[in-house]
Amino acid sequence: MSEWSVAEPRKLAFDAPVATLRVRVANGTVNVVGTEEGPARLEVTEIEGPPLTVTHEDGTLSVAYDDLPWKNFLTWFDPGNWHRSAVVSLAVPAGTRVEVGVVGAAAMVSGIEGYVEVKGVTGDTTLVGLSGPVRAETVSGSVEAQGVTGDLGFSSAAGDLTVVEAAGSSVRADSVSGSMVVDLDPAGGPTDIALSSVSGEIAIRLPHPADAEVEVDTTTGSVSNAFEDLRVSGQWGAKRLTGRLGSGAGRLRATTVCGSIALLRRPPAEEDPYDDVPLDVAQADTTAPSGDDRTDAPPNGPTDDGPTDKKVL
Repeated sequence: MSEWSVAEPRKLAFDAPVATLRVRVANGTVNVVGTEEGPARLEVTEIEGPPLTVTHEDGTLSVAYDDLPWKNFLTWFDPGNWHRSAVVSLAVPAGTRVEVGVVGAAAMVSGIEGYVEVKGVTGDTTLVGLSGPVRAETVSGSVEAQGVTGDLGFSSAAGDLTVVEAAGSSVRADSVSGSMVVDLDPAGGPTDIALSSVSGEIAIRLPHPADAEVEVDTTTGSVSNAFEDLRVSGQWGAKRLTGRLGSGAGRLRATTVCGSIALLRRPPAEEDPYDDVPLDVAQADTTAPSGDDRTDAPPNGPTDDGPTDKKVL
């Protein structure tokens, strides 16, 4: 086993293979990026308080405080140990298994193809371009995921979840009061979505045309629906929205007690802006005239002659 104590800004490179990365810090920032070549690298640019312990043993690279355990991580609230901070950046092979725990720190993980697990107390988490299974748990920190193509699981008490261009086979999330926004990638295949919240709002944007079996339930919350093929039923304030969109290959389930639920529809893919241009215009010679032929243009280019009627879209 190799071990280092990092009490000041420092860079380390690890020639031995890294199959698993474990990071646990309080306050500051953690950045993890997957790479296709080169050894794993660590850079600590800022550190205050006790030193970080870095160990490498049997393919596992660990960067953590000794008194910050992974087990029961989300219950670690001892204020006496919060007087510390570290800014940590790591580059590891894309296939690495990544486990990150942050207390009051922001975390960003990108370009990883292996399993990713992030636990946070109050810090926000950003996940970009992950293709393996992903699990995120927070107390009150928010999670933003973009371009995630693996299965995504999320659990939080009050943290918000925002998923942009989700293309994985499943998205499963539950929260007490946090809101959830899930935007499905039109290029992705059928997706199994299951979202549950007590009082948080849920918004889901589906591709057009959509392809899913839909079950939406709320006890006292409101429901907004952009799809004519879905049926609304319910009594005494409870509302239920069900139906099949397209062939029903995917599945969408959303449940709240008092939070609102909105099903939104992506606009159809934009047509080529040149499709409607007349053929004679498209084939016209656009070469700028030279010499005396340019008598209608100012000698030094266009001038500002006042306001125009240009429409901003």
